[in-house]
Amino acid sequence: MKKVAALPTKADVCNVPCFDHNKVGQIKAALAKEEKKLPELAEFYKLLGNTTRLKILLALAQGELCVCDIAHVLQLSTAATSHQLKLLRNQGWLSKRDDGKMVYYRLHSQDLLKALKGDLKMLEERLG
Repeated sequence: MKKVAALPTKADVCNVPCFDHNKVGQIKAALAKEEKKLPELAEFYKLLGNTTRLKILLALAQGELCVCDIAHVLQLSTAATSHQLKLLRNQGWLSKRDDGKMVYYRLHSQDLLKALKGDLKMLEERLG
């Protein structure tokens, strides 16, 4: 069950007059255009906010792997691995291929991989 944030009371809202009304108005209008997409973006980042799923994505950057191989890389059960793979596949980031009883996964989104590698590079630079 999701918690619903309480609406801010009058005491919670800044009482200082806006310095730049035009800039504030432009920003509010720009945010309003994105309002419907923001919950989806938050869910997108929530999926990426999990070390196991990040490891899966980076492992699959090396090439197609079967569920068992991914499970061994992660040192997880195949059931736990399959669950994480399903979440990533439902997001459209992975493709799967059945070969008899074996299921193979590969990255479907190279843009996501570029973003992840860029973020890792930024983190490395930040940490020195």
